[in-house]
Amino acid sequence: MSTKETWFPKFKPFQGNLDTTAVQVDEYLPPGKSMVLGLQHAFAMFGATVLAPLLMGFDPNLTMFITGIGTILFFLMTGGRMPSYLGSSFAFIGAVIAVTGYTGVGLNPNLGLALGGTIACGILYALIGLIVMKTGTAWIEKLMPPIVTGAIVMIIGLHLAPVAIKSVSANQFDSWMALITIICISVIAVFTKGMIRRLLLLIGLVASYFIYFLLTNVLGFGTAIDFTKVSEAAWFGLPTFHAPVFEFNAMLLIAPVAIILVAENLGHFKAVSAMTGRNLSPYMGRGFFADGVCTTLSASVGGTGMTTYAENIGVMAVTKIYATTIFLFAGVFAILLGLSPKFGAVISTIPVALLGGASIVVFGLITVAGAKIWVDNRLDFTKNSTLLIAAVTLIMGTGNYSLQIGNFDLGGIGTATLAAILLNLFLNREDKNAQTVELENKPHSAEATALPNTQI
Repeated sequence: MSTKETWFPKFKPFQGNLDTTAVQVDEYLPPGKSMVLGLQHAFAMFGATVLAPLLMGFDPNLTMFITGIGTILFFLMTGGRMPSYLGSSFAFIGAVIAVTGYTGVGLNPNLGLALGGTIACGILYALIGLIVMKTGTAWIEKLMPPIVTGAIVMIIGLHLAPVAIKSVSANQFDSWMALITIICISVIAVFTKGMIRRLLLLIGLVASYFIYFLLTNVLGFGTAIDFTKVSEAAWFGLPTFHAPVFEFNAMLLIAPVAIILVAENLGHFKAVSAMTGRNLSPYMGRGFFADGVCTTLSASVGGTGMTTYAENIGVMAVTKIYATTIFLFAGVFAILLGLSPKFGAVISTIPVALLGGASIVVFGLITVAGAKIWVDNRLDFTKNSTLLIAAVTLIMGTGNYSLQIGNFDLGGIGTATLAAILLNLFLNREDKNAQTVELENKPHSAEATALPNTQI
């Protein structure tokens, strides 16, 4: 990164053909198109960003509000060079439940302890970001070459798969509606062009929502959509803030989640780097630091820990629109959602089956992202070391194999990530740098490591 480089790139208007040309990080679309695309990103993150606080006993409305602010801060702190949405992180769930003893009903009675620990995690993560900004990413690259990062990206998608399937398995009607949602999204992705194709998730959800409404509210099948909460909700209302409580044991238990976030976000940043065909490694330190700071700020007022969202990376992979300015609009939509109970009530009427169907698409795209990292870096799977690292990591992550270190539960993704790193260091001692060479040179030539290069 040149010492003369400005913090922000020189943004320029996109002048290509949306059907055939990707929109790059430093390009921007007209406000109208940017708003709609931002709304699509807001839809993509909505389900997971709401689910995570519910599982930990946090306030979903406050979390939504804070993630919007965090996403805008992330844009500013990274200089608009890394397209990403900051949503609520699932990596904290195991540690938060262990610290607070949350039973899953209502607001977490020990929320303050979770917030104090999350602040400690955010500070540690921000410090790691500062170190990377100062020293570069070479040491992380040695720890996490393509075999490791590809596996991590894959297990994120595979680990989320049961969540998506379970959400649509309540009954056969929901299962069929999830399939209809997948079909709607797929038809738009393959048989349309231009902006309609770029809005495949949003329009696909709207189409399936209309079909669901006809089948349930009009024809009487399944569970009808209940609009009572929409009519009763206020148009405007501030979320309720909560204060952290700093207790050493709680902080010691939750702070190491930062290691999982580094591994997770490294995979995300590498996927985006390859998708855009640009080397974003010089800005990874910014990304880590920004995520850490936003996590700390979020927890200081009652919000969850944050992470870059794979769901939104999946959206970028299929739309080929990587403009960071889009996420400013997504952040604004999230803020409005957090400030408006009415708006939140409307979004909450989206049936779980439809969100589950969309999740199947997005989580599948995430999984393919990891596989394509392996393909684009031409990993040699005739080597037993490569086979073992990939095989063990995938099964551990998919099966949610979890280890505990003291009172700290690594969780399925954390355990699989640690296993991938340690196996790589142990099995590839003689050529531990060999796998990083192509990755360091690859982002400039790779078309779309995160997905097969299909112009969807």
